[in-house]
Amino acid sequence: MIKVKLINTDYTIYSDVIENLINNFSKSGDIIKDSRNVIKSYESDTVTFNIKSFKIPNLFNAFVYNKFRASKAERSYKFAQKLLNLGIKTPDPIAYFEFKTRFFLRNSFYVSKQLDYDFTIREVIKNDNFKDRIQILKMFSRFTYKLHENNINYLDHSPGNTLIKFNNNDYEFYLIDLNRMQFKKMSFDDRMQNFNRLSKDPNVIEIFSREYATLFDQNFDFVYHKMLSYSEQFFFNRERIKKLKKRYF
Repeated sequence: MIKVKLINTDYTIYSDVIENLINNFSKSGDIIKDSRNVIKSYESDTVTFNIKSFKIPNLFNAFVYNKFRASKAERSYKFAQKLLNLGIKTPDPIAYFEFKTRFFLRNSFYVSKQLDYDFTIREVIKNDNFKDRIQILKMFSRFTYKLHENNINYLDHSPGNTLIKFNNNDYEFYLIDLNRMQFKKMSFDDRMQNFNRLSKDPNVIEIFSREYATLFDQNFDFVYHKMLSYSEQFFFNRERIKKLKKRYF
């Protein structure tokens, strides 16, 4: 088995610790998430590590990731560094590891620093009585506008993937789950479509679109109806797929 690794120079003093955690991933650590991918946390004396183990890809993708395309672990690490360089917050990227055969990628891991956050944008969207709700939703729209102005198309811009931390009487936004991004100039339709996974609630979309229209110097009604249309389309398609899966699988 061939091992590929890259460790952030700011964390090289933890190289042996990280190597040991990767080699013993299945035997230790506290599970944060266990679904398609597994995320675990590990506490050292000074740093808490989060390690994401990506699902072993199918045979075709395993070949592609080995020969032609960066793995999800590598993309997560490099995209995190790029975001930080652009002034977008994300938990510190620490390392990525890949285990390959001559032709196929097998296991891959992304290591980041644990972030002690307060809530995600999901709680704000779902709870009409959330403290400072309207303010936070407006700030989130501004945060998304900042992504777009930096030519970042975050393809997993869903409610669970923005962590929020209250710090010095201000709300800070952090992106996670970073392996699906495009870095390109964002058209108006790209920008509106990027909100489609967040909510189908017209009241939430109104807050997003009113703030975004001001920043983008665009007519509010035009922004609102375009954003709402993409959202309705996304949630309609998602429900249709769920029903088809339930019926046939």
